[in-house]
Amino acid sequence: MKKEYIPFVERLIELAVAEDIGDGDHTSLASIPADAAGRMRLLVKERGVIAGVEVAEMVFRRLDPGVQMEVLIPDGASVSPGDTVFYVSGRVRTLLQSERIILNIMQRMTGVATETARYVARVAGTDCRILDTRKTTPGNRVLDKMAVKIGGGENHRIGLFDMILLKDNHIDFAGGIIPAIRGVHRYMEERGMSLPVEVEVRSLDDIDLVFKAGGRVDRIMLDNFDLEMTRLAVAKIDGYASQGRKVEIESSGGIRYENLRDYAECGVDFISVGALTHQIKSVDLSLKAVE
Repeated sequence: MKKEYIPFVERLIELAVAEDIGDGDHTSLASIPADAAGRMRLLVKERGVIAGVEVAEMVFRRLDPGVQMEVLIPDGASVSPGDTVFYVSGRVRTLLQSERIILNIMQRMTGVATETARYVARVAGTDCRILDTRKTTPGNRVLDKMAVKIGGGENHRIGLFDMILLKDNHIDFAGGIIPAIRGVHRYMEERGMSLPVEVEVRSLDDIDLVFKAGGRVDRIMLDNFDLEMTRLAVAKIDGYASQGRKVEIESSGGIRYENLRDYAECGVDFISVGALTHQIKSVDLSLKAVE
């Protein structure tokens, strides 16, 4: 897990604990002796790419540092029904309090990782990489982004703070591509900042404006381009690259699993896919007591 993710995950776990346990798991407190010890296993019930094992360990440690985990299958591995991902031993009350929090986290993360792996496999053999987007459940973004990486994809920006992305609304409100780009570079120069810069274009003519504006642009996003326009755009951008003005190319919008490879074969470097995180199906897992 990236170090910069840890504070976000810790805060998310705190919220999950407060939301689910509140002032106490009264069912377990009433029925389970305080010193009772037990063992559980995480059981896989559907095929997928497992994700969230590291986070599960953080949940257990948050509730009881004495819990012991034996991991059999790490994050990123393919799993099948009947597989045991890990065993966990400790106070029964802790195991029961952790159960739903961990399943909610891991089932969604595994769903995201599984869908990401499916998209990544679809473009195998090309130089194209699959990106996620900011289309995530509020508060849950860091787990979605982690799951995309576990599934073999790449993270786009985490939020509005770690990349400059001039989209259509920014460009329209700024008065066009050229003033928008020049405003960005003026802003960063005044503040001593250096963030990656990406510009969304809606036509082939927009590409010329990006290069006419001057200043560094790291990536051009082709927004809702059909396949023929994408090929023409890649050729145009490659023409500028031959003049020493190389930029990355990202396709976005209107791209489905069925036509994904067609876009990848146009020569784009990235395809961003919102469906990785906003249209996924959680993978069925269970946490069961072991005799």
